[in-house]
This record gives sequence, C-alpha cells and structure tokens, in this order.
Amino acid sequence: MLIRTGYDISFTANRPTPMMAMLSIHPSRSRDLTTPHRITSDKDVPMYDYIDGFGNVCTRLVIPAGGITLSADFTVQDSGLPDRVVPDAPQVPVADLPDDILVYLLGSRYCETDRLSNTAWNLFGNTPTGWARVQAIVDFVHDHIEFGYHHARSTKTAWDAFQEKRGVCRDFAHLAVTLCRCMNIPARYCTGYLGDIGVPMSDAPMDFSAWFDVYLGGEWYTFDARHNIPRIGRILMARGRDATDTALTTVFGPATLSRFDVHTDELPAESTPDVP
Repeated sequence: MLIRTGYDISFTANRPTPMMAMLSIHPSRSRDLTTPHRITSDKDVPMYDYIDGFGNVCTRLVIPAGGITLSADFTVQDSGLPDRVVPDAPQVPVADLPDDILVYLLGSRYCETDRLSNTAWNLFGNTPTGWARVQAIVDFVHDHIEFGYHHARSTKTAWDAFQEKRGVCRDFAHLAVTLCRCMNIPARYCTGYLGDIGVPMSDAPMDFSAWFDVYLGGEWYTFDARHNIPRIGRILMARGRDATDTALTTVFGPATLSRFDVHTDELPAESTPDVP
C-alpha cells in the first residue's frame, strides 16, 4: 500500500522566534519512504536536525519576523495490515522489565499516575493481567471520554480528561497511558499520521493523530483508545512519555498558528506522485 501524506503549517510572529519541530517521520519508518521526505519553507531560513533521547527527529529553526510556512509532501510504503492483536501477550513483572522500559511506568507532565492510581486499581484490579487488562482500560477510556475538537486544550492532563469526560485523541491516549502505568504496564505516547484508510471517511478536517504503545511479553503493541479498533496506515512521527516529548511544534516566544492543513491518502499501488 502507498500512502501520500504531508502538511502545510503556518505561523505568524512579530519577531524572530526559535522553534523546535517534530514534523519528520520517525526513523523507524524511513526505510518505507518511496519519495524523498524533507521539510520545506517559504522563507530562506536555516534548519538542522538532531535525534532526541527518545529517538525522534527534531528540527531546529528560527521563525523570521512576519512568520513562516512549513510544508512536506511524500509517499510511504505501508504493509496495509491493521494493528497487531495478540490476546495472549502477557504482562511482564516489574522486577523483570529491562532498565530502559522503567521510565514508561513513571508519572509525567500529562500523565499523573499519583492522582489516578487508586482509581485504576479500583477499576481494573480484578481484570486478567496482560492484553486483557490493557483492552479493559482502552474500552473504559473509549466509553468515558466524548470526542470533539472543541474540547482541545493544550494544558489538559489525563486527570483533567478523566474528570471532564471530554477531549481529543491526545486526551484519550494520555488517560489510557496513565491508567496502564498505574497498573504496572509500561506505556508510551505516540503521534503521527492516521488517515481514513479501511474505515468510513470522516467529514472532519484531517489532523495528526495520537495513540499509544504498551510493553507486553517483551514487545511493544499499539492501542488506540479513541477509535478502539485496529487501524491501517499509521505513520509514526514521534513517541515518548507524553505530549511534552512529542509536541509537533514548540515555539520559544510569541507566535500564532495561522494555517494547519494535513493530508493522508491511500494511493493506487502503481502510483508514484511527482514531489517537488
């Protein structure tokens, strides 16, 4: 399966403003590119990349006075298979977890395990461990939160989403990640592209998406509390403890998002679009 994807994102600023962007695909998907991936700008500004502590590609630049538009358009080869479902994947005892996995049991900026621990054990303490427990958490979050773009708030945490029962995909992911960690299941937050492939087309504008991974039986598996069904065509951009580690853009000064267009579309297998 070929997926054509990309974005046009504009910011306005009254003065030069530093920015860090995670707008590249994750290195784990680089080998799947069938056309070049590069971030372009309508302004002649220098950019350079580095790899952060979670393995994400980060791009540094300075928004010039007046603003900037960042764009990308590229094609990725995808398996066309839905997320893996492995119902017998077991939970790994904390004492047996690899050292580098332990960080995904800890509380973080948007995932307050201390505030939700008692709730988690009351809700899921009697569920079977492993995959079944994660699925029980996903089912709960999916039913507990009402989705709506108008519910978005950059400061909303898992605790807020649990209390307000409203949110966007990142809030579903934050709450599910937190509840998993409370139950000693390592969980990490993911963001990237997810088009309407294999599901009915949505009338809502295309956006980036958030989901999460859990560590079971020595492997990472993908779950999605917003959709709660295996999906086709996820293209990972960044992953970490929560949205702090995976913010698509972070500006270090006053700047306003003035345009936001994302596209993710399946192409016929023989198609190879011309990309400038």
